[in-house]
Amino acid sequence: MAKATFGAGCFWGVEELFRKIPGVKSTSVGYTGGTTENPTYEDVCTDKTGHAEVVDIDFDPSEVSFQDLLKIFFENHNPTTLNRQGPDKGTQYRSAIFYHSEEQKQQAEQMKKELDQSGKFSKPIVTEITAAKPYYPAEEYHQKYLQKRGKDSCHI
Repeated sequence: MAKATFGAGCFWGVEELFRKIPGVKSTSVGYTGGTTENPTYEDVCTDKTGHAEVVDIDFDPSEVSFQDLLKIFFENHNPTTLNRQGPDKGTQYRSAIFYHSEEQKQQAEQMKKELDQSGKFSKPIVTEITAAKPYYPAEEYHQKYLQKRGKDSCHI
């Protein structure tokens, strides 16, 4: 088993996206990348803790590669908007990859560079690539939020 941690806006939709990928064994939404220990949703929403809303993924690399997860990550949000995804604004909604190994770091940096050079996006990619930091699971009502409500996405 391996771990991946991505921030791509509201964590409800990001979790729902990755939860359905074959080879992904479990997902959890939470907060990472900040300075406050054990932050609550209300703390993170103040935009003062430095945390990003993220999905923490346990996956089987023999079934799905980190490279494949990176492709899904970059294809399913706008990595060129700083601290924003759709109507959600604030540093907690930033585009971020929190790597768990040097190999993940290299793969993330390489894919970001290739996408920037490809011309796929009209603006530079602003995705943060940083070492994994302490992860704090979000409150239970946030876990599998969309699945519990029979929805596939956050925004229409």
